[in-house]
Amino acid sequence: MQKDKIDRRSFLRRLGLGASAAGLTLTGCGPAGKKMGLISDSSNSGLELGEMTYRTNHNTGDKVSILGYGCMRWPFKETKEGEPEEIDQDEVNRLVDYAIEHGVNYFDTSPAYCRGMSETATGIALSRHPRDKFYIATKLSNFAPQTWSRDESLKMYHNSFKKLQVDYIDYLLLHGVGMGEDGMKEFNQRYVDNGVLDFLMKEREAGRIRNLGFSYHGDVAVFDYLLENQDKYNWDFVQIQLNYLDWHHAKEINPRNTDAEYLYTELKKRNIPAVIMEPLLGGRLSNVPDHILARLKEKEPERSVASWAFRYAGNFPDVLTVLSGMTFMEHLKDNLLSYSPLKPLDDEEVKFLYETADLMVQYPTIACNDCKYCMPCPYGIDIPAILLHYNKCVNQGNIPQDSQDANYREARQAFLVGYDRSVPKLRQASHCIGCGQCEPHCPQNIKIPDRLHAIDDFVEKIKQNKEEVLA
Repeated sequence: MQKDKIDRRSFLRRLGLGASAAGLTLTGCGPAGKKMGLISDSSNSGLELGEMTYRTNHNTGDKVSILGYGCMRWPFKETKEGEPEEIDQDEVNRLVDYAIEHGVNYFDTSPAYCRGMSETATGIALSRHPRDKFYIATKLSNFAPQTWSRDESLKMYHNSFKKLQVDYIDYLLLHGVGMGEDGMKEFNQRYVDNGVLDFLMKEREAGRIRNLGFSYHGDVAVFDYLLENQDKYNWDFVQIQLNYLDWHHAKEINPRNTDAEYLYTELKKRNIPAVIMEPLLGGRLSNVPDHILARLKEKEPERSVASWAFRYAGNFPDVLTVLSGMTFMEHLKDNLLSYSPLKPLDDEEVKFLYETADLMVQYPTIACNDCKYCMPCPYGIDIPAILLHYNKCVNQGNIPQDSQDANYREARQAFLVGYDRSVPKLRQASHCIGCGQCEPHCPQNIKIPDRLHAIDDFVEKIKQNKEEVLA
């Protein structure tokens, strides 16, 4: 099977993945030894690090580093089966120290990140530095209905101050606005009907919140409503998903998503600074298919593939900062090279990236960004790892389809062996009973049980050495 000659529609139909499939993943919080999806490579070793590029927040005058540290993917210590998970605090401290030393001053966390441990780890690391050396962003991550009450929401808000060891928060976000099936109804239940948004606006007046904004996922009606009522809410910033694939192809990747071009343009009209999440689309724009890798390397051989995506996201003048979840020092150093200083893309390079995006959407990967909001699964299934392995095999051409293909046996072995190595048998897709508990928490609106069942059926078919025909 030649990877660059996959017929996308027939492949999607046979795999039962539908038009919403897309997105390769990058490892999130996890054991420190598992370096999957590394961004950097040896080719950037000759590049020199200069001074960080900064953007000024016109609301507060904050001079913010264009590279923001996303604290969703802190490294975890290696533990034995059954032992409690623990963030590698020494390594977190080392990463934070290096970032601050090289000009990074924006750190973005949440009560939901790293299985609830990110704020504490981030607070410990940052408390070792003067308060005026960093800006801290966190979120009111009251996703679950049991946290929608005023008491539970405010408890989460006050706990963030304790865990982060601060007496004011620089940037507070309403987390995942528009993520549910009925985005407007959910927004009202989470923030309006219980008086929480009014409370947060008063906290901003009191100075305990310096900037109030929201992160947007999914339902564009909510996004439009919140911007149309800017006079009422006075949003100081908004966090959106922006990358060169989502600029024009977001709805093709997932029908509930909104093209980044629209989101950014609407913010620019109102002079609202944009904070960028998913500049790598969960890793898809660093772990690219071989022919895309060759295309990018031919154009810019000395820089990493990821640097294209970071330079693109930083190219927009109303972008305040671009977040990256940097688990390893290699991630951090490579991204520092992209932004110290930022070398803007010219028109020809932007066109080149849009043409690259047109090629990439032909590959039917699943739109998982490895955020782990779907976890934990009550039946122990490692949902992100399963989708990660599947997407990796699609990108590498190791999806065996026709037993008559010359590389069928090689692809079959690569998929099955890699699956067992990536996901313990007791945590594989075969154990999904379709309870659906995971699905409402997915910001990409993936039909997770359907995808797991399709992958499990696929695994069983190729185990029997049958031609892959998923319905």
